[in-house]
Order: sequence, then structure tokens, then C-alpha cells
Amino acid sequence: MKKYLLILGFGLPLLGEAVDPPPVTRPRQTSGDTAVQPTWEESLTVTVGPTGADIMGSDQRAIQAAVDHVARLGGGTVRLLAGTFRLRNAVRMQSGVNLVGSGEDTRLIKEPSVSSPLAVDSDWYDQEITLQQPGGFRLGDGVCLRAKESKTGREIVIKRTLVARSGNRFKLDRPLRENVWQMNHATVSTLFPLVSGEEIADLRIEHLTLDGNREQNAELDGNYGGCIFLQDCNRVAIRHVRALNNHGDGISWQICHDVTVEDSLSEGHSGLGLHPGSGSQRTVIRRNVLRNNQIGLFFCWGVKNGLAENNLIEGNRVGISIGHRDTDNLITGNTIKGSREQGVLFRPERGPDFAGHRNQIVGNSFIDNGPEGGAVIDIQGGTESITLRDNTFVDTRGGLPRQSVKAGPGTKQITVEHNHLEGVQP
Repeated sequence: MKKYLLILGFGLPLLGEAVDPPPVTRPRQTSGDTAVQPTWEESLTVTVGPTGADIMGSDQRAIQAAVDHVARLGGGTVRLLAGTFRLRNAVRMQSGVNLVGSGEDTRLIKEPSVSSPLAVDSDWYDQEITLQQPGGFRLGDGVCLRAKESKTGREIVIKRTLVARSGNRFKLDRPLRENVWQMNHATVSTLFPLVSGEEIADLRIEHLTLDGNREQNAELDGNYGGCIFLQDCNRVAIRHVRALNNHGDGISWQICHDVTVEDSLSEGHSGLGLHPGSGSQRTVIRRNVLRNNQIGLFFCWGVKNGLAENNLIEGNRVGISIGHRDTDNLITGNTIKGSREQGVLFRPERGPDFAGHRNQIVGNSFIDNGPEGGAVIDIQGGTESITLRDNTFVDTRGGLPRQSVKAGPGTKQITVEHNHLEGVQP
């Protein structure tokens, strides 16, 4: 009940008391207002498919044409019909555009990669490269240039598109902005995410199968690629997506906020199943299956205030990895099963200033994780203020017993309470 002060017959709130603005009950579409909009009965939808679609085709060019068209008209949905789309470059999402498939019948697969050393040095201001072995490269291909500085050892990674050609010389869509020299073992490969977005917001990716074709592609790590790769994005929903078999990560997002990944499968990747990347805030990861990856769920640097709930994380080398300034996250209701090393690893980092503090591991089931004599949950380095409560630890394999929770030197305020153990030591 608000308290009011009567002044000249008017009821005014007391000084310092907060007042809520009036609710929006009759929204209208107003120029520049993206926060409050009417709910429209229909919105713009463009279909893409091999036959019977608004835009007919079965590669990234057809999908990209639809995405760009819908974005130019202010947003809407690109609906992919059933069929196989073979990609030689990423589908680049735009703000306000939703990419929606037809479930498992819509399959995007990456074509086999090719690679070549550079035949001529290119400087940071150049916008072309020359290849020793140009066979297999085509205009429109997404490529990744990589080199390592001989003096510092710094890795150089540049993603571009080939847009013009004369023999073994190719023009790029954008300048290099890094030196790529033969002395630094510079190479170029046809590597790219299947679906990508950079500096965009308010989009959905749903009901798709994304196949990274791992056996026929070189590796591209999750800081640059994945079946889905996002960089500097806001308010993204990924639902009912099957991310499979990538030589790198399944789904990776870097410095992205309010990303939701739900009811999806990320399986068979050489890297990470889900990779909430550096600085990502308020991630929600719910009801997914993360299976047979190096790491199922990898919290990168500074991932904060996230939720991982009711996921099945199975058959990975490490189930969940938490480290550099990953703080204030809740991991609850998950089943972590068959991890060859730790079910949950808190990485050691470089002391308390860099560790992942104030995380909660509550109400999860840990089944048959860790090697003989190892630990299911391993808390290393200067990690502090971790709560492990109401979890179930089960091991049915025999051999040397596993320890449920191991807290290493330098850890502080590790609360372990009300956990149930079967075949596992405290």
C-alpha cells in the first residue's frame, strides 16, 4: 500500500518512494520502438527449398538470399522446407530474422574442406591472397586464413569470403587487417560455421539438423566456428536444433547475452558440445542432450548468472567445465553420465582472482563418471564459495572407488551437504 501526502487536494507519493510507469495496454508500432510492439496475427515468411518454395535452391546462397530479403523488410521468418542443403559458406543471420526448418527433414551439411599454403605474402592492408594449390576453391566460398607469428607464437585467424579470381589470385570480401606471411606458415582453408551471426539481436534458430561433416573437414575451434557460431549478439533463442559431427564445437557463442538453448542435441564433436563463451551473461541451457564430445558444457571466461537445467550430459571426456571468472551460475536437475574424466571440473586458473566463484551444483544426478580412483567433481585452484547440495552420486562399475567431491589446495568455502552416495566415496 503506497503512502500519499495530501497537498492542495492531490494525492502525491512521498518523496523517495518508487512509482511504476503505467503499463502498456494498447501497443502501436512506433518508429524505433523495439521493446514494446503489437502482437501481429501474421508476419513476413519466405520459404526456401529444393522445390515448391518462394526461393528455390539447396545451398547457402538460396538461404542467404531469403535472410537478406526478410531483413531488408524489417524482419520475419525464413522457413526451410524439407531437404538437404549443402553449404560452402556460412548462412549469416541478421537482426530480427528467424531461421526455422522442418525438423529432422531439414538438413544443412558442410561440404568437404580443402586447404592450401599461400604462394605470395599478403600484408595487413591487402584484400587478396595467392594460393599454391587453388584447386577445389570456388568463388563464394567461406575461408579461414591461419598463421602463427614466428617471434611471439601468436595465432592469427581471419574469416573471409572469396569474391573474385584470376588464376590462383583471389579477392576477399574484406581487407585482411593482419599480416599473413609464408614465413609464418600461412594457410587458407574452406572452413566456416554453418549458421553464424555477428553483432545482431532478436532472432531464433529452430527445428534444423546441422551436420559439420567432421570426417571430411579440417578443425576450426569454437572461438571461430561451430555448427552455430555467434559473436557479440543479444537475445537469441536456439530450440529443437540437432548439431552433429563437427570438427570443432557444436554450438558456440562469444560475448553474447540472453542466449537460450533448449530441447536440442549437440553430439559427436571434436570440441565442445555447448560453449557459452567469454563474457556471456544470463545464458539459459535447458533440456538438451550433450553427448560424445570432448567437453559437454564448457563455461569459458566470465560467464555469469547462467542456468543449466535438466540436461543430459553423457559420454563426454569431461561433463561440465567451469573456470576463469565464471561466477554465480546455477547447475541443477541435470544428469551427468559416463564422463571419462570429471563429471564437473572447476579449472585451476591463476589463483583466486581468476577462478569461478559462487556457483551452485544442486539436485543433479552423477552416474559412472571418472576413472578408477578419480573424482566425480574436481574443484581446483583458488575456487571459492561453491555449493554442492542434494546431488546423487552413483557408480556401478567397480574397481578403485571414485571420490564424489575433491577440493584441492587453495579452495575455500566449499559447501557439500545432503548428497546421496552409492558406490562412491565422500
